Amino acid sequence: MEFIIILPILIMSAVVHEVSHGLAALWQGDPTAKYADRLTLNPLKHLDPFGSVLLPLLLVFTRSPFFIAWAKPVPYNPYNLRNQKYGPAIVGAAGPLSNIFIALIFGFFLKVLLITGNISADFSSLAFAVFYYVILINLMLAFFNLIPFPPLDGSKLLFAFFPIREETKMYLEQYGFFFLIPFIVLFSGVIGTIIHSIQNAFFKVVVGI
Repeated sequence: MEFIIILPILIMSAVVHEVSHGLAALWQGDPTAKYADRLTLNPLKHLDPFGSVLLPLLLVFTRSPFFIAWAKPVPYNPYNLRNQKYGPAIVGAAGPLSNIFIALIFGFFLKVLLITGNISADFSSLAFAVFYYVILINLMLAFFNLIPFPPLDGSKLLFAFFPIREETKMYLEQYGFFFLIPFIVLFSGVIGTIIHSIQNAFFKVVVGI
């Protein structure tokens, strides 16, 4: 039951995340994602077989302390952006911000439903489970992607605000993924603890549970 709820929420949350990158790039003058037909919520246009399906399934079945997933990155050309210094950071931040926005909207409505008694804080309630996992997964996607480690979105913010040579940036963006997996394995406990702390604080402050 849990898996049936989690997987579609995870996929669609990752899709919204990627589309937001494309929309931020378009807003800044780069139509690459638009011409690639990636400004759509159709998940078939965005699914990555490993990152969108196989890895999330593996993490669910192994009861990982946190979930990670990704869709196919939406393409954009940083040289088309009007703001060459901070443009890539704006594109990078758009994905996590979209997930935080979704979590806030669902958190607000869940709080209203709990206060009015239209829903109970009980996982036997399908509605509560859906709201809970939408919030949980979107927060997890947002804050995991904000880790300043290439190719995660946080690295775009890092590159924008710290002086890093262009050659180093290109190297990290090209090969960062091969360092990311060992990083996740080595620091999964720390990452999980930080993300869970953020999630717990969000549920207490926003939802009131």
